Amino acid sequence: MQPQRVLSEESSPTPDAAEGRIPQRPELLAPGVALLEILPDEDLFGYLKRARGGFEPRLYQQLLGAANAFKEGDASIGVAAADARSRDNARLLLARTRVGDLHAHPPLEDRLHVFMTEAIDTEAQALTADWTLGRLKDFLLSAEEAAVKSVCAGLGSDVIACAVKLMSDAELTALGSKVFHPLPGSHLGARGYLGARIQPNSPTDHPDDIRWQVFNGWSFAVGDVVLGTNPVSSSPTSVAAVEAALHDVLVTFGLEEVMPHCVLAHIDVQARVEELQPGTTGIWFQSIAGTDAANGTFDVTLEKMVEYAARRTGRFGLYFETGQGADATNGQHGGCDMVLLESRKYGFARALKRRVALARVGAGHEAEPWVHVNDVAGFIGPEVFRTREQLVRCCLEDIVMGKLHGLMIGLDICSTLHMDVTLDDLGWCQDQIAPASPGYLMALPTRNDPMLSYLTTSFQDHVRLRERWGTRVDDRMWAFFQQLGVIDAQGRPTEHFGDPRWVYAQYRRRKGDTRPDAELRAEAERGMAEVHARSVALAVGHGARPWEMVAGLEQEVRGHYEDAKAGIWTELSPRFIETISQAVRLRTQAVDRRDYILHPVSGERLEASSVSRVEALRLRREARWDAQIVISDGLDPRSLMDEGHLGPFLEALRRELEAHDYRVAPEHLVVSYGRVRAGYQVGELLFGDAADPLPRALIHVVGERPGSGHHSFSVYLTAPSGKGWTGAPRPVDHDLTRVIAGISDTSVRPEDAAREALRILGELCRG
Repeated sequence: MQPQRVLSEESSPTPDAAEGRIPQRPELLAPGVALLEILPDEDLFGYLKRARGGFEPRLYQQLLGAANAFKEGDASIGVAAADARSRDNARLLLARTRVGDLHAHPPLEDRLHVFMTEAIDTEAQALTADWTLGRLKDFLLSAEEAAVKSVCAGLGSDVIACAVKLMSDAELTALGSKVFHPLPGSHLGARGYLGARIQPNSPTDHPDDIRWQVFNGWSFAVGDVVLGTNPVSSSPTSVAAVEAALHDVLVTFGLEEVMPHCVLAHIDVQARVEELQPGTTGIWFQSIAGTDAANGTFDVTLEKMVEYAARRTGRFGLYFETGQGADATNGQHGGCDMVLLESRKYGFARALKRRVALARVGAGHEAEPWVHVNDVAGFIGPEVFRTREQLVRCCLEDIVMGKLHGLMIGLDICSTLHMDVTLDDLGWCQDQIAPASPGYLMALPTRNDPMLSYLTTSFQDHVRLRERWGTRVDDRMWAFFQQLGVIDAQGRPTEHFGDPRWVYAQYRRRKGDTRPDAELRAEAERGMAEVHARSVALAVGHGARPWEMVAGLEQEVRGHYEDAKAGIWTELSPRFIETISQAVRLRTQAVDRRDYILHPVSGERLEASSVSRVEALRLRREARWDAQIVISDGLDPRSLMDEGHLGPFLEALRRELEAHDYRVAPEHLVVSYGRVRAGYQVGELLFGDAADPLPRALIHVVGERPGSGHHSFSVYLTAPSGKGWTGAPRPVDHDLTRVIAGISDTSVRPEDAAREALRILGELCRG
């Protein structure tokens, strides 16, 4: 038979054009991967031998990536298929490839790969070694759940990723709805159940904001997996206060053995809080990545995670968060596509779960550990993927990969304000994904997170999904919600459904408060008003149906959404820049704001004339400064331009620094279309000196993504030595940086942020 003729490798058509989309900036996308030809019955390794004379690692990575459904993140690193025909051919080659050959040829070999293999059952691995990926796919779709689990115990993460690449959305849904790994002693993650992580985020880490959102979720009979707060500040003192607030709620209601709480600070900080306040932390959290290098940007090492796993001998173990694209956006993808890297994260989690099980056995407990993963699917932005269809595909892939790794996996079905996914689209996405049976979803008062400024799942979305798909919450929490009085014996909403004031009253009663109901209700009204004044929404009541928001709240949420869309496309005003003392104007390589939004890498490096300007600044300075302030517009320039934001912060910051003998450069470097890594380049240009052992601080002010209504900015603080700024012993990146987020006149006050910046710089400089 004659070979099928297709385009050559790295031909010119862009993935956007191939998919029928109009490319925004095709010259910034790596050329698509296209196959020269494939022969009948040829597999991946046969193709590599014929095309390159033998195994060629980079082409191997590209062929694996070309089998993926199209996403912008794969295109940006040169592993997306050039067109649909090339994708089909890549999948044909993959389907004909033996599982054992894939095991023998890992697309990325690092210490993480070695660690992941320890969790693979070698006997089960031998059973499928001679199978092709096509046969494996057919087996996974046709076999019973127990048989699938027994085979998957022997599959490596690379093989699991490759099997998923061959499946349609419908096939992924069918497989996801067949395999379940409930957490021990519960129905969390079981068939017919859909749990919730209440995410009670506060732009100021205010304990009352956090408590009231928990009361709010429970008023809708939502929240059974974990109470998990993303902190603004990662200082042990602040994290301890939030941990204590969450712990208090669970203890007051007698739920501390039913569900855990968690403050999603770095795991080092959580461990420190446990040392300071024994017994107040719940499950321990950590974001993980798919390569050694990417984990390094999270300040995560294998040794560290193994040591922490060995300490988790109690009821609640470890909680991981992942998400396609994080490795690529950190520049640490190792040449691999997003599906493959995401699967490696689940392999990492599986191996750590095994270590937790061993630790429990060593402590005299049953082996089964309470370990789960949350896939934060759309948090990064359009550089990873842009559309609602891609969001659904990503979630389905990740559900299946997590389950095939033996994990209970939840989802954050989410999007940022600069993606092509609207508030209404999220409901559509939820309905496409729910039949694949994720273990749990996020849960907030509305779809808008008041601190992280992104769109996700609301309390009332859970009510709607339960009604439509017939799912339940964990039985123990369902009984608690009935006891609480928000649902009746049949599970129907009562008059207290959606009323956090009622839950607050029960909280006070549990604490022995005997005041009259009217007094408690009045106190609740005052507390809720204070929470709302800090721009944290609460969902009080419901519309005609229990899953519908009241009209006023609906309008408020849509107002935040429209405001955020306007902020994304706002330009930093030249007139405003003129108000900044001794401003030196710089710009990155982004052509315009659209380029900057859709291609983040364009905002990470300065354009040539700006590099020259910084180099000239260094040459003409007579003194060696300890610190340099850089200001970048970021994703919402209004956060800098609003009255009472940047000006008070700079004034207070300089006052604090000079009072503590920092020598601060007089100029403010103002970067248009700037991202955090643009600041690192400025630091390299200004401070890099192999002979300088002293710390040199870069204070980088960046406009945050909009959506919370606060128009907040962040401050990134980095202070290696002059030698460190040269890139020795390793390049300056996020792992060397501390951040203060949520700064505005309505959240973290600029003056308070300046004092916190001084404290953090002191820690970094003492380092």
